[in-house]
Amino acid sequence: MKLPRNFYRPLAVGAPEPFRDMPVRAERMIHFVPPHIEKVRAKIPDIVKQVDIVLGNLEDAIPADAKEAARAGFIEMAEANDFGETGLWTRINALNSPWVLDDIVEIVGAIGDKLDVIMLPKVEGAWDIHYLDQLLAQLEARHSLTKPILIHAILETAEGVNNVEAIAAASPRMHGMSLGPADLAASRAMKTTRVGGGHPGYSVLPDPVEGSARRGVQQDLWHYTIARMVDACAANGLKAFYGPFGDFSDPDACESQFRNAFLMGCAGAWTLHPSQIDIAKRVFSPDPEEVKLAARILEAMPDGTGAVMIDGKMQDDATWKQAKVMVDLAKLVARKDPELAGAYGFA
Repeated sequence: MKLPRNFYRPLAVGAPEPFRDMPVRAERMIHFVPPHIEKVRAKIPDIVKQVDIVLGNLEDAIPADAKEAARAGFIEMAEANDFGETGLWTRINALNSPWVLDDIVEIVGAIGDKLDVIMLPKVEGAWDIHYLDQLLAQLEARHSLTKPILIHAILETAEGVNNVEAIAAASPRMHGMSLGPADLAASRAMKTTRVGGGHPGYSVLPDPVEGSARRGVQQDLWHYTIARMVDACAANGLKAFYGPFGDFSDPDACESQFRNAFLMGCAGAWTLHPSQIDIAKRVFSPDPEEVKLAARILEAMPDGTGAVMIDGKMQDDATWKQAKVMVDLAKLVARKDPELAGAYGFA
């Protein structure tokens, strides 16, 4: 077991020191792009203006014969664009794949100074994080990088869910985690072919009442796992994210799933299609009226102690903490979105 005093020491001579506090930015959507497609790369300058994070996807959804082209395309798009306040991420291939080592070595060597986060799929335990942590430190030292590259784990196997707390605490490089519902469903032998979202068969019936039809109420297949992920992330100062919603034809269900995740504590979600960007932006930006109420609570209790009445409702130190979460998030969003800054009263 690593001693606490060594936790923040670089793992290679010449590597940058790990962040003690995570960079603070709005991360409402992680927008996936297939970088092997030239016409998609050409749209990156416009996409950068619309999203909080651009992610070059190298793993699932990239054909085996396009893996090397996707890697080269990601490096090309990273070199060709200024991302400004927008995060630049990549999802590499799984650690047991034949492409992953070249993914890491080539990308860090070429554009490591621009890369914010590596998303690691199919994380089973802390050992996967430790491997990538050590390798990144060695490459950062080799290429004289001045800031550490963070790691974002995808929770998409039963073993990973079982080890979620250890994964969250594995390294100071940990940025956060995303739920990967499709692979997780397969790992658990769940009987669904959907990518995220609910299932009409997963429901509860009310007690029978004579003369009345019994209508089932659909339940959330992912509530338990999201709750575990959120708790593990919150306990370690990380961010939790909902992953993909695969039915692009059902924006209402997508918004509902995203909103459940937001209310439970997730910072954002994946957007796989341009139509999902505005949904994520709307859902993961706090409501202006709630922000204004939260600001009133903070103003009425400057030191966060005691109790006050606002609009007939008691507010105390617990609601002060809730209000601060809302106002702090609104300030982050306002930095990225001038229109919302005006709605929040920050302009």
